[in-house]
Amino acid sequence: MLILVLTRHGLTDRSTPEQHLGQHLDAPLNEAGRAQAEALARRLAGVDFERVISSPLVRARETAVIVAPAERVETDDRLLEMDYGEWEGLTYEDLERDHAAARRRWEQAPDMLRYPGGESGNDVAARVRAFLDGLLEAHIQRHGPHSTQEGPVLAVGHSSTNRILMCVALGLPIREFRQRFVQGQANITVLRFEHGDGASDARLLVLNDTAHLQPPGTLPWS
Repeated sequence: MLILVLTRHGLTDRSTPEQHLGQHLDAPLNEAGRAQAEALARRLAGVDFERVISSPLVRARETAVIVAPAERVETDDRLLEMDYGEWEGLTYEDLERDHAAARRRWEQAPDMLRYPGGESGNDVAARVRAFLDGLLEAHIQRHGPHSTQEGPVLAVGHSSTNRILMCVALGLPIREFRQRFVQGQANITVLRFEHGDGASDARLLVLNDTAHLQPPGTLPWS
């Protein structure tokens, strides 16, 4: 049984206004983002993670190192954010002004259509499926095929990549990753793989929990 705790990096100076921050603008966390990662670290302080795996992009690695000792943090290119190609760094306002028709076409089939010069949802799905397959294989090698050992693993990724990973893990259409899921900064999302049936056999236990970032008394959906 594998427990995968999935989170997204904290805020950067490129996060507001929201823009397409993919693989090519390697922005570090800002002060608010570090505070978010510290709150996440406090929330997860009692968890003994078997592995801590991060996207190699600096905003994700910085988040991971705040949560876990630096020497324990692995990086994996398969957790990189979606490659937004020519739309890297553009806000939604920019796209509406300069690329409205192309954006509308992409929104109809984000699984099959690539960003100009970048990736499609299916491209990302292929690499996160390989990541999950490798994770499950390593877990079985360590604990055996029928072990009930939970072996929690922390993965620090990105908004689009995490949402596509959840579609893969839950057997949902990749085309729907933007409609089905939300990934806030430094959230807690938990998937449990318990039947040994591969990367698309997860149960969703927790989705986008950000209670550690909210003032007391805040509604969970605020």
